Amino acid sequence: MKSLPIRVRLTLWYFAMFASAATLLCLASLWMLQRSVDETEYHDLQERAEDVQEVLAHQDSASSPQQVSDGFAALYTFKDDGKYLQVRDEQGNWIFRSKRMMAQNPDLPAPAQLPKTGEIAQFHQGTRYVRTLAYPIVVRGRRYSVQTGIALNKSMVLLASFRTKLLLPTPIVILLAAAGGHWMSRKALRPVAALAAEARRINDRHLDIRLPVPNANDEISDLSLTLNQMLERIDKAFASVRTFTGNASHELRTPISLLRTEIEVALFRPRDTEEYRAVLGRLHEQTLRMTSLVEDLLSLARADGGAETIVLVPIRVKALLGQVASTWKNAMNRALLDFRVELPPCDAVLLGDEQGILRLLSILLENASKYTPPGGSVQLRAAVEGESVILSVRDTGVGIAPEHRSRIFDRFYRGAQAGESVAPGSGLGLALGKWIAEHHGASVNVESEPGHGTCFCFGLKKAYPDPPVEPAVYAALAESKARWKTPSSRLL
Repeated sequence: MKSLPIRVRLTLWYFAMFASAATLLCLASLWMLQRSVDETEYHDLQERAEDVQEVLAHQDSASSPQQVSDGFAALYTFKDDGKYLQVRDEQGNWIFRSKRMMAQNPDLPAPAQLPKTGEIAQFHQGTRYVRTLAYPIVVRGRRYSVQTGIALNKSMVLLASFRTKLLLPTPIVILLAAAGGHWMSRKALRPVAALAAEARRINDRHLDIRLPVPNANDEISDLSLTLNQMLERIDKAFASVRTFTGNASHELRTPISLLRTEIEVALFRPRDTEEYRAVLGRLHEQTLRMTSLVEDLLSLARADGGAETIVLVPIRVKALLGQVASTWKNAMNRALLDFRVELPPCDAVLLGDEQGILRLLSILLENASKYTPPGGSVQLRAAVEGESVILSVRDTGVGIAPEHRSRIFDRFYRGAQAGESVAPGSGLGLALGKWIAEHHGASVNVESEPGHGTCFCFGLKKAYPDPPVEPAVYAALAESKARWKTPSSRLL
C-alpha cells in the first residue's frame, strides 16, 4: 500500500494534536468546574455544621438533653425546618431532625465513627438530588454528630449548561484544527518545496547551481548545506571525468596523427627496403607509446571502478630488488647513468603485491632516468625501519620546482621541470604509482631540490614471521598467500 504524502501526514498529525489539545482542555475545564462546585458545597455544608456547634455552645451547660433538644428545636423549627439537618449526641439521643431528614431517614453514625473531615453521602428525594455531610463536633466536652444537606439541582443545571456550551463549538474546533494543521504543514514544507524547485534546475550542465541556505540554524539549513556539499563533490567528479576524457583524447590524438602522417608519407612514393624499415621503426615507437598510454588509462579506470583485487603475499626484498635491477640495468647504462642498488643487511620480507610494487618501482626509476642528465646517478635502496621496509629511489637529476611539487601526482599533469619547458610523457605514471602505494596502506613521499635531484620513498609492512632461507619453507609460505587477500585492484 502506497504511503500518504508528507503534507497529508503532517496535516493529520497537526489535526490530531490540536483536536487532542482541545479535548483535553474541555475535559480539564469540566473537571475543574466540578471540583470547584464540590469544594464549594463541602465548605457550605461544613459552615452549617459549625453554625450548629455555635448554637449548642450557647445552650446552658446544666441543661438536660431534652432541654437542649427543645431549645434547639425552638430556634431551628421555623428557620431551617425546610432544610436538611439532623443532630444527635454521642449517646444516640436526637437533638433535632428536620422534616425532610425524617422523611428520608438517612443513617447518621455516632461521632466516634465519623472521620475528622466528615463523611459525604448522596440520596435522591423526589425531584431533588441531595448531598449530605455527616460532621463530628465537640461542645463543652460533649460530642455530637451533625448531618446537613444541600440540594444539587442548581449545581447539576450549571454543570449541564457548561457541558452543552463546551459541546456546541466542537465542530468549529475540529474544522479549525484541520485548517490549522493544513496551514502549518504547508508552512513547514515551504522551504522543502523551495529546495525541490531549485534542485530541478540542476543537471549535468548546471552543476554550479547551489541550493539556498536559510538563515535559521535548523534542519532545513543542515539539509541545504549537506546537499550543497554533495553537489560540490559531484561537480568535482564530473569535472575530473571531463578533464580525464579530454586529456586522454589529446594524448591519443598525437600518436595517431604521427602514425597517419608516417603511413601517408611512406605510401606517397615507392621506397627501398631501408626506408621502409626506418618508417616501420618509427611506427613501432609510436605504437609502443600508445600501448603504454592505453595500459595506464586502463589501469586507472579499473582501479577507480574497483574491478580488481590486490593479493598481499610475503616478498623477499633482495629477490624483488634483484629483479628490478636486472630489468633496469641496461636502460640505465644506455642513459649513461650510474645505477646502484642498496640492500638491507638482513634478508627482510615485506607484505605486498609483487606486480604492483614492481610497477611502482619501475615508474619511479623511469622518471629518475628521464630527468637525470648523462653522468648522473640513480640509487634504488631498501632499508628496514621498525615494522616497515622503506623503499626509495634517489637521483641527481634536475629536481622538481616547489610550485609543481604538490601537483605531480595529478593525472595528466606535466609541469615544467627545472631546466625544461615541458615535461615529456603522458603524466599518468605518478598518479598510478600513488594509487598502488595507497592500496598497500602507504604513501609516496617526495624530497626534491631544483638542480640537486629528487628522492621518492614509501614504506611497506614487514611480513611475520620472516620466511627462512630454505626454499621448501619459503614455498610453503607462498602457498598460504590466500590468507593475505584484501580487496583492491590488480594492475596490468
